[in-house]
Formats: sequence, structure tokens, C-alpha cells
Amino acid sequence: MSGAGARRLLLVSNSTLHGGGYLDHCAAEMRAVLDGVRRVLFVPFALHDRDRYAATARERLGRMGFGVDSLHEAGEERAAARRMVAAAEAVFTGGGNTFRLLATLYRLDLLAALRERALAGVPYFGASAGSNLACPTVRTTNDMPIVEPPSLTALGLVPFQINPHYLDPDPASTHQGETREERIREFLEENDLPVVGLREGAMLAVDGDRMTLRGAARARLFRRGAEPAECAPGADLSFLLA
Repeated sequence: MSGAGARRLLLVSNSTLHGGGYLDHCAAEMRAVLDGVRRVLFVPFALHDRDRYAATARERLGRMGFGVDSLHEAGEERAAARRMVAAAEAVFTGGGNTFRLLATLYRLDLLAALRERALAGVPYFGASAGSNLACPTVRTTNDMPIVEPPSLTALGLVPFQINPHYLDPDPASTHQGETREERIREFLEENDLPVVGLREGAMLAVDGDRMTLRGAARARLFRRGAEPAECAPGADLSFLLA
């Protein structure tokens, strides 16, 4: 099977949850989506120090029994990078700056190759910026545009937007700037796409045409013309894939 019906995705709000270590809070879900996988292709482009980032991923996934290849090891050689993507058993895109991640993938001409593999059923695991990358665009990232990609168009593995690290308004705060909710409402004024606000500890598990909210935190669903809706862990959100 290929196409959207073959998707195996895990889209996580954050890679580290308060009180735990790197990827600890999503380890069970990772094992589920990576079932049958021996080696994972790591995409470290959201951080500047890619060697250190790859070492962190290798150590953590190694403890889970997975080997890790890092895409940055192909250097700037596009053909070598595409070969790594073509051979990948699974892909893990780490968090960091979403714009730096996307700009690098455009420079290496890898978006189409990554999308093709994921839609063919190769498991895709994203954290924070890596979850933004799975959306149609990166317009709902929280990050500062420290670099300028050629486009904001991303992988489009799901037909909705994600806002990782979603924060609720603090009624006790004296800060007068925009809340996260206000910014998402502004997005909906210009774009008719649902936005899932993933609080820290929340994640979306996609298996073909089914999607479930996982983790210990609730999510907030924003849609044009409707009030935001709360979604509890375990909620079936498959309708967002239609």
C-alpha cells in the first residue's frame, strides 16, 4: 500500500518533558511506530551543532535497540542525501528551529524524497519542529525566522496544522502581548486549515487513516468559525485526516 493510507506517523509536541529525560515521555509510542525497524535516519537540521545532536539521538535510540544514521553525514551532496532517504527504514526529525530545518531541506532538495517515503509507509517520527514539518506549511510554528526558506510549504503528511508547545493564557499574567490562542485565531483569519495545539506531553499517532491523541496532556483544536475544543488523551481525531 502507498499514499495517505499507508502513513505511520508520530507527531510529538516536545522531545523533553519536565521531570524526565530526552524522549522518555514518548518512548512507548516510539516503540510502537518503529515496530520492525532496526535503523532510524535522523534529521538534525533544526539545530546548529549537528554532530552533537546526532550523538544525542544515537545514545537515546541506541538504548532502545535502534541504530541511527544522521542525514547531515551526507554533507552538502544532494545525491548522497537522497540515497540515505531512499534507504531509510524510518525517519526521525528532531526539534529546534523550524525555519533552519526547512531551509536546509530545500537547499538539499529533500522534501519530495522524504514525503514520498513517508507516504509509502516508512515510519516518520517528528518532535516539535519535526512535527511542524509534517504539516502542509510551517506557518503555525512558534519559532523566530532566523533564516528564510524559499517557501513555507512543508511535507504535507497531514492536512492540518500543528502548534507544538501550546500554552494556555495565564490569567494572572500582566504581559500584554498576544497569547498563543490569539495568534492561532489570526492564522485562521487567513487560512482555512484546522490547527491542533499540542500541549507539552501530547502527541498524535497516525496509522493510515486513523489518528489518536496520545500522551499525558490534552490538546486544543482550533477551526475557523468555531470555538476551540478540548481533546483528551485517547481521543479519536481521525476526522482531521479527511
